[in-house]
Amino acid sequence: MEKEIIELEVDGMDCNNCATSISRFLERKGLEDVFVNFQTKEVRFARNDEVLTLDSAKRGIEKLGYTVVENAAQAPPFWTLERKLLVSALFSLPLLLGHLVMMVGWHIQALHSPYVQLALALPPFIIGMAHFGKSAWASVRTGVPNMDVLIFLGSTAAFGYSLIGLVLQDPNYYFFETAATIITLVLLGNWFEHRAVAQTTSAIGELSKLQALTARRIMPSGTLIDIPTAELTKGMRIQVNAGDVIPADARILVGGGTVDESMLTGESLPVAKALTQELIGGSLLLSGSLEAEVMAVGKDTVLEQMVELVKTAQQDKPPIQQLADRISAIFVPVVVSLAVLTFLVAHFAFQVPVGQALLNAIAVLVISCPCAMGLATPTAVMVGVGRLARMGVLIKGGRTVEQLAGVRHIVFDKTGTLTTGKFHLQTAQYPTDEAARANALVWAMEQHSSHPIARSLREAIADQPRLPDVPALDVQELPGQGLVATATDGRTYRLGSRRLLPTSAQGMEGDIFLLEGDAVLAAFLMGDDLKPGMAQTMQQLKAQQLQPYILSGDNRSKTSHTAAALGITDYFGEKLPAEKLSIIRDIAAQGSTAMVGDGINDAPALAQADLGISLSSASQVAIQSAKVVLLNGRIDVLPDAITLSRMTVRTIRQNLFWAFAYNIVAIPIAAVGLLNPMWAALFMAFSDVVVIGNSLLLRIRKL
Repeated sequence: MEKEIIELEVDGMDCNNCATSISRFLERKGLEDVFVNFQTKEVRFARNDEVLTLDSAKRGIEKLGYTVVENAAQAPPFWTLERKLLVSALFSLPLLLGHLVMMVGWHIQALHSPYVQLALALPPFIIGMAHFGKSAWASVRTGVPNMDVLIFLGSTAAFGYSLIGLVLQDPNYYFFETAATIITLVLLGNWFEHRAVAQTTSAIGELSKLQALTARRIMPSGTLIDIPTAELTKGMRIQVNAGDVIPADARILVGGGTVDESMLTGESLPVAKALTQELIGGSLLLSGSLEAEVMAVGKDTVLEQMVELVKTAQQDKPPIQQLADRISAIFVPVVVSLAVLTFLVAHFAFQVPVGQALLNAIAVLVISCPCAMGLATPTAVMVGVGRLARMGVLIKGGRTVEQLAGVRHIVFDKTGTLTTGKFHLQTAQYPTDEAARANALVWAMEQHSSHPIARSLREAIADQPRLPDVPALDVQELPGQGLVATATDGRTYRLGSRRLLPTSAQGMEGDIFLLEGDAVLAAFLMGDDLKPGMAQTMQQLKAQQLQPYILSGDNRSKTSHTAAALGITDYFGEKLPAEKLSIIRDIAAQGSTAMVGDGINDAPALAQADLGISLSSASQVAIQSAKVVLLNGRIDVLPDAITLSRMTVRTIRQNLFWAFAYNIVAIPIAAVGLLNPMWAALFMAFSDVVVIGNSLLLRIRKL
């Protein structure tokens, strides 16, 4: 039974830690397929009422301090992150400026009053307690404390200590400006993170904007009416004119034109579309006029599935993140222990005054926030996957980026992958001189095959003499062999490769043979051209230290000819699906291996390889097969895709190095009292900006 996926919109998630808290809560309750994206406010999981009912899940999310939006019309919260930051900054700035000018010998008398300091520090402190305290308590309840625990403890310690000083009327205890400034600067860091991550997810927004808002429906009477795209249903007839965005996946019934699919497939040149051909919703009709039948709407369309793939891939964690996750899980308890140890050692072992020892401990809490570690992988993956999507490369999962970057061997199917798949008939032989009957049988049998050769053969004999009718046929397709048909009169026909030929006919020239029993009725020799630029693509792959192979079911001579034209030394021809699997296993034993195929006939080989790459045009099958989809058959983008994947993995490593190194260096400095908590908060926010900025550079780096 197919799982029901629940989708919720949740307000109040401001950073990656918020998403992690919700994700951990749902997973610990036993729910599967949990997906949480704080930027898009999405929370998804597979429904399982035996583990946790939907209402209980919603209540649990609400108890964590977040708001489940029940309807689209629900008003957004008043206290947005931006408003919290603005109010906090307005009250904190006088305290910070007063503290800074006092350090250079200037004094603002009003700011010496503890009551003025309390009045200015109280609003930021209340905002901080509501913002960070809610998240901190929620994370503690889930059993895995997050970075907000450190902020909460640090600012509360400074504020509480200052209140004691207010009671004692001792200025040495006043750290109101520290409490307020920590909250403001961390909110500023969250805001930077929020804005930057919005840029990393721009690919989702760009794809979503392609959706047309209205469609021109053709009523049964022939009348045209404009309706919202959301009201389209499968089977409706629509009219599309030049300049219109195609509102849904459809098939042309009348007319045709040229279509711009560049945002969807990465193909810069317009594509000519004619009768019966499929249209992708979201593409633009540049010229012509057509009527079409809607084939898919909503989440079943290619565009929506592309958006879904990008979202899922950007949220998925590659293996390189596992170390950071394990460290982050124990990081907060360790830091709290270090902060307590810092206070005890400073005060009791080195006789540091209580106030300074407390500041040292607070600085350790604040500087240690593992924000940068949490952002290191997702920001780089978001940018990398988004840029790949704009190139026409769909990646299924963040871990696939790392797999693609580590590929060392690439195995290519030949027909329809390296070649155009648009075959032309070179010669046709009819040994029994029954051309019309043979053509009629071929025409009838090839209707049951989706192989490129089958389509091309049908087109080639479309204008050839054929008998007006043939006996009814029961046709079955045998993978790697061809078609077998049984007629109502008991005769058996086979249509396929040279493997079907009896020994006596092995010398006959051709690629496809039609047999009645053991008698050859027809032999067809087909021609197939290489796709433009394939030789250059192979050179680029070799320059990247990749070993290319050809693995084909076509005959050895044609496979050899193709390999020679592309400069490929390792090739295999006339291989059945089972033999292909064995060869893939042997190659994979030598190193990480990718299989590039059309996503239909090569499904077993794609699954056997370490990484399956589908080369189908943008279609339902292409989006559902393999881990990488090269839209519109654009094999020439593969070298750039591998380069970008390697750059993304390198960026993740740089980010993790910076995040770890930052904490390793900063914590001892804070512990010995060389770092004021306010500067610690500023540096902590700066570390986030460095990590995010390094990730954003992926958008513009040359490949």
